Amino acid sequence: MSAHLALRSGNPALSANTFTEIPRVVGQEVMTIGGTVNKTAMALAILFITATYVWGQGTAGTLPMGLVWGGFIGGFIVAMVTVFKHAWAPYTTPLYAAFEGAALGGISFLFEQQYPGIVSQAIFLTFGTLGALLVAYRSGIIKATENFKLGVAAATGGIFLVYLLSFIVGFFGVEVPLIHSSGTFGILFSLFVVVIAALNLVLDFDFIEEGAERGAPKYMEWYGAFGLLVTLIWLYLEILRLLAKLQSRR
Repeated sequence: MSAHLALRSGNPALSANTFTEIPRVVGQEVMTIGGTVNKTAMALAILFITATYVWGQGTAGTLPMGLVWGGFIGGFIVAMVTVFKHAWAPYTTPLYAAFEGAALGGISFLFEQQYPGIVSQAIFLTFGTLGALLVAYRSGIIKATENFKLGVAAATGGIFLVYLLSFIVGFFGVEVPLIHSSGTFGILFSLFVVVIAALNLVLDFDFIEEGAERGAPKYMEWYGAFGLLVTLIWLYLEILRLLAKLQSRR
């Protein structure tokens, strides 16, 4: 099996050649799994702080939509920069977390207003899934085999195309039923997307472990944290969407 294929990941932030293009560091600090976990925790803390601030503003009566939209746009721009400039990750990852926190704080508040209690459920399910999959991965119950990686990457690509199509046709006032419908097929689609988003976490774990074994530069811990953050945000939003569909049927 080639090194290129061994590092395949469904997460666009953790592309197949991320670590293979970076030479092994000699005589310097290198990436570790523990260091990546710490950086991920710091990024999540930043995200929670900004999300809590925006949520609090909404609770006070004025949701700052400028901050929410700025979070979405700023997060996308910073994410693109991080993907192409890995060495900047120690600076861009905290910034990405702050932007995304503002965006998630706003969208979570809007969902909570419509479906009380939904946000706490989504947070619990997101981190419960993260913990369960990490335990399953470390214990060997789930293994990131080559076929597993290819299957998840292909499914992730297919979901991206569906969302891209929905975005394009949305300009013409057309909605894709699978994405927005709360009917049986709409719920099954959302459930499928949640499963694929969750399985991307397994690929991320494997990818980061591979990078640590290859002695990647220390700054790649921040890049690994960025990749995990991308997947966790996606998973949270998809769980939120699924729960909203289920509650709308009551």
